[in-house]
Amino acid sequence: MNEGVLEELKDPVLEFEKNEAEAAARKALGQGIDPVTCAEAIADTLRIIGDMYSKGEAFIPELFVASKVANSALSLIIAEIRNQGKNLRSLGKVVIGTVFGDIHSIGKDIVATLLFAEGFEVVDVGVNVKADDFLKAVNDHKPDILALSALLTTTAMEQRNVIEGLKRAGVREKVKVLIGGSAINQEFADKIGADGYGATGPSGVKVARHLVAR
Repeated sequence: MNEGVLEELKDPVLEFEKNEAEAAARKALGQGIDPVTCAEAIADTLRIIGDMYSKGEAFIPELFVASKVANSALSLIIAEIRNQGKNLRSLGKVVIGTVFGDIHSIGKDIVATLLFAEGFEVVDVGVNVKADDFLKAVNDHKPDILALSALLTTTAMEQRNVIEGLKRAGVREKVKVLIGGSAINQEFADKIGADGYGATGPSGVKVARHLVAR
């Protein structure tokens, strides 16, 4: 019986149906299915979509919509996980956000969702985030990785400002910094002292796995 309900959780993500995803989450939780199992079912589906993207069988719009649909269900499921005092299995914790001056969220949202699907605990601090606020998030959440997104060339250097702020506060060595965005490349990442760079959502997740393994 549980398998059928779990399939109902997966299908809306693949079919990009937000309302159906929320309804399926409520149904599963209402039937007493373990919320951790529910979250893992959605994560499995997101990994499928990520693999499709890597193979050229899906594209950024599909990734973005799937992440939004999944998050609509996951918000209910994760709330129940916390309510029950349970924890998801985690590869590590990631604080992620878009840097100050940049309000673009699509890339960040995709990476955040794929990181969750891979098994990371993700704290999304939003967009237009100042360097001091990233520093506060690092101090508050003690992440393994700080992921910084910048879509615009005019805001790319803000990633360096965040890294410099971590250094001044004496916490740079306590967290790995992963950067990405259409304005970013590996040369720039090396120049500002980032620990990793992801050109796409899936590649960013692979780099994150490598960083925590290291």
